[in-house]
Amino acid sequence: MPSQAMQDVIDTLRGQQKAAASQPSPTLEELRAAFAPAGRLHPLPDDVVVTDVNAGGVPAHWLAAPGADTGRVLLFLHDGGYELGSLRSDGELAARLGRASGMRVLFPEYRLAPEHPFPAAIDDVLTAWHWLRTEQDLPAASMAVAGASAGGGLATALLVAVRDAGQPLPAAAVLMSPTVDLTSSGASMTERADQDPVSTPALLRQLAAGYLAGANPRTPLASPLFASLAGLPPLLIQAGTADLLLSDSERLAAAATRAGVHVTLHIGDGLPHVYPIMAGTPEAAQATEQTGDFLRTRVR
Repeated sequence: MPSQAMQDVIDTLRGQQKAAASQPSPTLEELRAAFAPAGRLHPLPDDVVVTDVNAGGVPAHWLAAPGADTGRVLLFLHDGGYELGSLRSDGELAARLGRASGMRVLFPEYRLAPEHPFPAAIDDVLTAWHWLRTEQDLPAASMAVAGASAGGGLATALLVAVRDAGQPLPAAAVLMSPTVDLTSSGASMTERADQDPVSTPALLRQLAAGYLAGANPRTPLASPLFASLAGLPPLLIQAGTADLLLSDSERLAAAATRAGVHVTLHIGDGLPHVYPIMAGTPEAAQATEQTGDFLRTRVR
């Protein structure tokens, strides 16, 4: 069961969800300005150094907590349904994972749909990855990738694309409630509809359509659940039962395990979508510690 702190966040999210249902639909600009996946924004800690950088043409930010090993890099990909999200909404989580793992973080601001539909986002992520490998001269074994929701889908697609190109893969990946099936075919899309305080099936289908812009939803780099997963690095997948996309995590873990990938799947009872972002809750703290331990033991 969720802690009281987490239940307070869930109640806030439910209140926001209910209020939004009775209001006129906001513009995309308004949605982006108000996007706070944890119910409210959590600012970056004062001791985290933020440096803007051009990662091969992709705007990005270096995040470095005190003591971060600059030779070990976590590529962090934010959530937001491919249409929302930025350093403002997800920077605290990215910096927290960097601190827990002792790694410097690169946070790319990949292009957003619907202005920039598939494959713009994964193209930008791959550009940032290749910039790290070539311009920053970082070995793949010294890097990991982490992604939340849509960012988790992009992280998985990155692994598939790099493997298919015959290039060295990052040492590990952390996927928080990853969006890996844009066909919306998971059982939880209906079974969890009354439990999810964040999303509705209609919203998720709308976001998927805006990102795909007519592309086949089973395209592997859009929906990496349908890709071959053989040869991928160790995966840590974190999800909650109060999430319409729970089935994405469960099916990805099962498919990757069948393909011979080492998978750690952690499902939190009663926890919502991307619960690790909900700073100040015991569940987020535990997820952060789990991620830190996972990355410290795998990234050289």
